[in-house]
Amino acid sequence: MTNTEAVEGRVRQIAPDAVVRSLSKLDRIDYADAFVVDVGAPRSRRAEEWMRVVLEDAPASVRLRLLSAWSAIGLKISLPGSDRSVLGWQIRTSDGDVVLLGADSRVGMPGELLLQRQESGLLFATFVRQDNAIAQALWSSIESAHVRTVRSILEMASRRAAA
Repeated sequence: MTNTEAVEGRVRQIAPDAVVRSLSKLDRIDYADAFVVDVGAPRSRRAEEWMRVVLEDAPASVRLRLLSAWSAIGLKISLPGSDRSVLGWQIRTSDGDVVLLGADSRVGMPGELLLQRQESGLLFATFVRQDNAIAQALWSSIESAHVRTVRSILEMASRRAAA
């Protein structure tokens, strides 16, 4: 996929490069994607604050669908509300420019969500490890819905940031 293949509004899908992949704490990455979203002033908030805008400031119906979907695919999501988590994802790394969230899995499919502030916007990436055939088949069945959902929540966050 080229950097211009998937463009919609203020969100474009890109190939996650080696630098972005190196931010993961998974011992192996079997799936990775990345999106860049225009938010106007990416340096106006720390990376963790932006991740909270993307996930926790989404409409309640969207948050409920995300939590339900994550639970349905076996992710071990904690109850939202902790300072060390963002919408149930454990904060693994957080500094001004990068936040990395992680969730273990009941089916052998741990995942991570990364948000990195950049000069021109925010980079949002997903990393997934698939430890067995069940995890591989499960991810294969939901991958396109995942991409649509990420694009949608980033578009919503971009609109909220612009308002």
